[in-house]
Amino acid sequence: MLRFLLRLTLLFITISSSTPAQSPSNDPLLHLMKQFTEAPGPPGAEGAVRKLFAESAKPYADKISYDGLGSVIAQQGTTGSRIMVDAHMDELGAIVRHIRPDGYITVQMLGYWLPQALGDQRWTIIGSKGPVLAVSELWDAHIAPHDAGRPSQPAEYFFDTGARNAADVAALGISVGDPIVPVSEFAVLPNNRYLAKAWDDRVGCIAMIEAMRRLKGQPHPNQIFYTATIQEEGSIEMRGATTSAHIINPDLGIALEVGVANDTPGNRPDASLETIGGGPGIMLYTFSEYPNRKLVKYVQEVAAEKQIPLQFDFVEGFGDDAGAIKLNGNGVPVTTLLVPTRSTHTHNGIIDRADFDRTVDLLVTLLQRLDAATVAKIKSFDPAEDGASAH
Repeated sequence: MLRFLLRLTLLFITISSSTPAQSPSNDPLLHLMKQFTEAPGPPGAEGAVRKLFAESAKPYADKISYDGLGSVIAQQGTTGSRIMVDAHMDELGAIVRHIRPDGYITVQMLGYWLPQALGDQRWTIIGSKGPVLAVSELWDAHIAPHDAGRPSQPAEYFFDTGARNAADVAALGISVGDPIVPVSEFAVLPNNRYLAKAWDDRVGCIAMIEAMRRLKGQPHPNQIFYTATIQEEGSIEMRGATTSAHIINPDLGIALEVGVANDTPGNRPDASLETIGGGPGIMLYTFSEYPNRKLVKYVQEVAAEKQIPLQFDFVEGFGDDAGAIKLNGNGVPVTTLLVPTRSTHTHNGIIDRADFDRTVDLLVTLLQRLDAATVAKIKSFDPAEDGASAH
């Protein structure tokens, strides 16, 4: 028996040493992903993410500034075309709406949540005394009302902190208007896939930091303004992108976002056209924008030259900061690059590392090649310059 245990121990050591686990402790980028996705930052309360972005960008930026709403602008380069690269810091969340006498809390959800994603979940309420764990209660299956043979669930969810009454809630430091975020730890899955909350749009924030790192000290022909914006979720006007664009006055804009992967069984095949592991995406239609056709063509050409697979998508229920950037001044050519993501707007989204890396590869190449002449050509609508094609 002792010999068997020794052999088993040696086998375990051999396997462990030959296939080291991928973890945030031995991969700086994974550590950054863990920090960004686990940081709390619902709309209007992005402070923790703002601090993290500014600190992460500082080693690579020539200048860091802020707009009047709290967006962060990290600048690389001081001459050339003004390129705005954008991702929003805020995630879906909620705020405390009402504290009941029995200690239950009602909330105002922030952003577009599916009702199925809300019940029986853990949340953090950020009160005056620090974070407080809460759970969104469901009716127990044994006593829930049954509709057509199936148990139904409430239309409104009550958050439970363990409090017995309103005084207990107050003693926890919770008051009306306090921000609430999902609880979900970053985790590494097989095949270099990563599970976390808030990929929308922390994946874009992380991509900007990685692009800045790669371009630090490298030649490029532009003034690049990496902009981490506030209050995109649940906002038709994309508030942070609007105010930041007023400051930057960009010649061209590139938004970074999650793509809507449609590779989970059961949905319509054409509801979305992306899959995780299929490479970065580029959005061709949303309710907030039609991208500039010449810029899209240029991205396609660069991706093909670099042998980066590029997916195309049309999502009617999708909007992003590019829709605000394009309306700045007398108009700005924009496009949106996407990291395909499963289950956005939930506690548990999944991305593929290869998609992230290729998206950054494509972004960095674009920023190195978009010189003044190329930007001017993309911006021009003079038929004598761009031929007879519609743009």
